[in-house]
Amino acid sequence: MHILVVNDDGPPSPHSSPYVHSLVRELQSHGHVVSVCLPHTQRSWIGKAHMIGQTVKPLYYRPPPPSAPAAGLSDDDDDRNGQQTGTGTKAGSQEKNNGRARHGTTHNRPSTRPGTEEWILVDGTPASCVQIGLYHFFRDRGPVDLVVSGPNYGRNTTAVFALSSGTLGGALEAAVCRHRAIALSYAFFSRNHDTSIIQKASRQSVRVIEALARDWPTDGSVDLYSVNVPLLERLEEGKVLFTEMLQNYWGSGSCFTEVDGSVDGEEEEEERIREGEGEAEEEAAGGANGAAQGKMACHTHKHFKWSPRFADVYQSVDEAPPGNDGWAVKEGHTSVTPLKANFFQTATHLHGKELQLGRPSRSSTFGAVVKHSAINETASTGGSRNLPLREKKKSQTYALIDYDDDYVQPLILSAMESLLPPKSYASVQPPSSWSPSSPDVSLADLVPEPDAKVVQIMPYESIDFDYAAAHPDTCLVNSYVIRKALIRKHFLSATVDNWVAKQPGSVLKTHVKRSEAFEVDYAEFLDDALVEAFDLRESLERNEALRNGSNGNDAENVAEQSAGTTPAAKENATEWWILKPSMSDRGQGIRLFSTMEQLQGIFDGWEVSSEDEDEGDDDDDTHSGGAYNTTNANTETDKDGPIMTSHLRHFIAQPYIHPPLLLPEFNNRKFHIRVYVLCVGSLAVYVYRDMLALFAAKPYQPPRSGSVTDLDLDAHLTNTCLQTSSSSTSTAKEGLVHRFSALPLPAEQSASIFAQICEVTGELFEAAARGMPIHFQPLPQAFEVYGLDFLVDAAGKAWLLEVNAFPDFKQTGEGLTGVVGGFWRGVVRRAVVPFVTGDGNGGGNDDDDDGMVLVREVDLGRRQA
Repeated sequence: MHILVVNDDGPPSPHSSPYVHSLVRELQSHGHVVSVCLPHTQRSWIGKAHMIGQTVKPLYYRPPPPSAPAAGLSDDDDDRNGQQTGTGTKAGSQEKNNGRARHGTTHNRPSTRPGTEEWILVDGTPASCVQIGLYHFFRDRGPVDLVVSGPNYGRNTTAVFALSSGTLGGALEAAVCRHRAIALSYAFFSRNHDTSIIQKASRQSVRVIEALARDWPTDGSVDLYSVNVPLLERLEEGKVLFTEMLQNYWGSGSCFTEVDGSVDGEEEEEERIREGEGEAEEEAAGGANGAAQGKMACHTHKHFKWSPRFADVYQSVDEAPPGNDGWAVKEGHTSVTPLKANFFQTATHLHGKELQLGRPSRSSTFGAVVKHSAINETASTGGSRNLPLREKKKSQTYALIDYDDDYVQPLILSAMESLLPPKSYASVQPPSSWSPSSPDVSLADLVPEPDAKVVQIMPYESIDFDYAAAHPDTCLVNSYVIRKALIRKHFLSATVDNWVAKQPGSVLKTHVKRSEAFEVDYAEFLDDALVEAFDLRESLERNEALRNGSNGNDAENVAEQSAGTTPAAKENATEWWILKPSMSDRGQGIRLFSTMEQLQGIFDGWEVSSEDEDEGDDDDDTHSGGAYNTTNANTETDKDGPIMTSHLRHFIAQPYIHPPLLLPEFNNRKFHIRVYVLCVGSLAVYVYRDMLALFAAKPYQPPRSGSVTDLDLDAHLTNTCLQTSSSSTSTAKEGLVHRFSALPLPAEQSASIFAQICEVTGELFEAAARGMPIHFQPLPQAFEVYGLDFLVDAAGKAWLLEVNAFPDFKQTGEGLTGVVGGFWRGVVRRAVVPFVTGDGNGGGNDDDDDGMVLVREVDLGRRQA
């Protein structure tokens, strides 16, 4: 990569900028092209400022050669003398010190010697360095791929620091120039820096920079990252955590200390002379009275010195809950905070409303005016009056509907045609080669009127989120940009755990099995990956004790006393677990296990042998055991093709739900309930009443001991993508998919199950929206459909299994197209019609039953257009 480095601490110096040269060298050692443009002196606490009216002038800094220590890390008399150089003459005298300058040399003119490493120093701000570095120097090195601002001399955690930080200011300037940017800060706990710790920090920083650049979101959700690295001996042993930025404030009192008079002798003398001149002028103009009045100062003359109260920041971190950037650094972790280059808007419920000023009165206090205006508002209008954001002419709505699914596409078009007036919208057909990332055509090119409303209903990868972000009032899309908190299994587990910890009475606690999430790169490290999976390990050890029948530990004795000693009793007491790759779908990779041996066998079966992996490959980086690649692994039960390598790293394990609710009329086959859910804006959540029951291909048999390969998963897995068994016939009751309402269940039980599903669904989406705002971000001008899966146990309790975005509707089958069609009619009515027509009821009455049940409304404080 071509990386532009800027900072707010200036050129290398042991007193103000000790880190930058070490970082530059580490980046260069990784093969990156590094260009450097820095302020010529300390510019901290200046934010994203530019100095208007100033002519910015460059100097040219030449760092010490690669054989010398990194500049800025040592501190001696020679270094202090050398660091004062600012002209070519002094630089020349510095070069005479042992043949080179320990901290580099500064020159008025650029070098004429080819290949000389030379940085640019400008008498400007960090933001100015970004502009000048991007557009006026280094152009011969090609486009800049990334801007790194820092490393800052001190942390930039929490809002108090970040809002004034010149390091953040440089990164923000790069972001608004449409360049990826990272603000890097080193959080020191002692100013006595160990060179080895700085080197570790540089290594850690480059690893973080490369990882962020590699996985940078392409959906526009992140403009820059703020990274804080703690300067600790064991910093590389800490975690690198994505965090939020702690919102904090200064305490009471000033961040300036008073200094009587002047702090500079020459300045004091100059001021005394000028004050004398002023008094003389007053005496001449106004006589003795004027002179006497001039000597009576209105204020005590003082100077002020910037002296921020860092104790306020540290106290706010200590009092805040875990998870923020300040907490992460305090705990010895590296914090990574994703940011957008904007000011977050609050009180969005006021947007578009008129502020009533009240009648002006010289005697009115501010409080009286506010009180009067509130009374006047109520009396005159009966409530707040909505004002248009801008004058809008009536414009055509353009609908770009290309769902890329032959099963769903006609159902969406039919719903649009039946619920919207024919002249209210016009269909737009994209070119066959069109995509949001295409350099040849954009969505704006497809829409004839720039201010027209646009509806996009397309696959996630095809939605033009950039256009939607640029037209927040006039573009509706059928997906939120970020919703990992729900659709990734390990994120879903974290969402539930986080919410239940704060809301111990939540229904999620009793309707979602607690998951053990872990990461495994290689099968041989499985045991290490489960070190913190306490519940899982305890359960597996208890199961082993039951099967061995020994009396060697308390767990076995307790289990045998409670379950009996017969094989059948021990089998019934065994707790089974279900393993799910977090990022797989269509049921791929799901396995059952009850012992550590079985779990290890599953991972061994997925791992490619070293001979297969290394054949014809001399790559020294290949691990001897081979990484997961199930292209060659046993995929007997993965009917829809091999699992991708990326799916096999994050896993969750949950207690297997046994026994499930079984129906004799359906040959005692296990089933789960597919529930279609609609989310609109930020945030209303609807559950579609017409649910589906998806059945396993074979009658249910409880899992038994033995090899996991002996388990017939056709009796346990209800995902229709995996069912290839021919045991089903064409008769209705032996099919795989049925309407839930057609199941032979008592009316009271059906109603109870539906009520549980509605309560759990509403609670889940609120938990994601409020508890995981980084990973679930409902947008006001968007909607999204989900498929939620529930399993009902023999006691009638509905358990949430997983959440699917863009569910596979065609698995419903042709016979039940009406269910999907009815759902999409509800989607169009609730989400699309109000946007197109402005009719909040979706073109119908409140009493109309479209099957959409509102289960939760969450006010996230985001503006609805």
